[in-house]
Amino acid sequence: MALPFLESLAASRHVDASGSTADNGTRETPMRMVCIGLEYGLYPSDFFPKRTGRDYELPRLLSPLAGLKNEFTVFSGLDHPGITGGHQATHTFLSGIRSNQAKQYPEGNITIDQKAAEHVGAQTRYQSMQLGIGGGGVSWSRNGVEIPTIDRLQTVFDALFEETPKSKRTRQAGAYAVNRSILDVVGEDAAALKKRVSAGDSTKLDEYFTSIREVEKRLEQSAAWLNKPKAKTNFKLPKTPPTSFTDQVALFYDLMKLALQTDSTRVISMAIHGWKGDSGLTGVTKGYHDLSHHGRDEAKLNQLGIIERFHTAQLARFLGSLKETQAADDASLLDRTMVLFGSGLGNASSHSNRELPLLLAGGGFQHGQHKAYPADSGVKTPACNLYLSMLQRFGVESDRFGTSTGTLEGLR
Repeated sequence: MALPFLESLAASRHVDASGSTADNGTRETPMRMVCIGLEYGLYPSDFFPKRTGRDYELPRLLSPLAGLKNEFTVFSGLDHPGITGGHQATHTFLSGIRSNQAKQYPEGNITIDQKAAEHVGAQTRYQSMQLGIGGGGVSWSRNGVEIPTIDRLQTVFDALFEETPKSKRTRQAGAYAVNRSILDVVGEDAAALKKRVSAGDSTKLDEYFTSIREVEKRLEQSAAWLNKPKAKTNFKLPKTPPTSFTDQVALFYDLMKLALQTDSTRVISMAIHGWKGDSGLTGVTKGYHDLSHHGRDEAKLNQLGIIERFHTAQLARFLGSLKETQAADDASLLDRTMVLFGSGLGNASSHSNRELPLLLAGGGFQHGQHKAYPADSGVKTPACNLYLSMLQRFGVESDRFGTSTGTLEGLR
């Protein structure tokens, strides 16, 4: 296993999760965030419990999580107001805002993970990591840009543990310096131009300045960590890359746990689509997308259930592993990691983006319930209320996120 972050070995001057420093030789264990999005949703009847409160019975899809019932909360009645479009709208999962409507909001369609990543800044080697299996991602910047995913296990492993040769680091340092110089010149030219353009063009230039600042921050972070040694591990990937979907998913979860445990990053998103090779699931003979459009056909639903129970079983394994790992004397890694699991699709078969399946685990919240949020006078509770609660728990000082109307009532 990888060497975890050790409080006793930290330097006397520290940066805590909120960005403040302490000189008393102690450090508050930082909060982490993991967001897992399933492109094809979860079958509602098998996901949502029939009863609310603490005495609910675990439905079929949540049964693999039985031993962790007090470590998570199931939410029903939450979605993103006005979002429709089926698969074309699943990219709103972590933001609540379509990319083509981003300009109507102060922070665009930035996703919750990227908002949290901005808060972390350069405290970790990677401000955030975006992983993807079988398709695109779920993370978007405040400029309306979809953030590419890493879809190769070896690439993730190398980023976390493989040291970069000194000659390459020297070249990279030179490239960072050149790029910073270019940004300086571009920024000066843009600032001079802003004095001579219309109000509309001035807004576009402001967006351009924001992009420049984001690139500058990434360059600064990359340069700051360039010569710092990476974490060590005795974990090894298989010599032959796995070809089955099941093996790939399991290994991505293993690497996510290591990334958090070694404090290489504190923010991770993983988007799970389908498979390009074998599913690795006994009894599954059709494609994932095809099965998600089941039309209530029992044969398809049986195969879809196999896939979806695999997902919740892997989630249970991941959460259990975090719970068994100490992050501090009085807290497990799960206590210090909020894990959001769900989808931007409420019902894939009907292409509905309503009633999103959402589950939150860990993070120090009081869990163990099924919490339902019925519409009040026809107005539903936005899922972004949950996301705002998560961000505040993460340490972000904000009273709004996306389409939120406040924090989520009853979540403590």
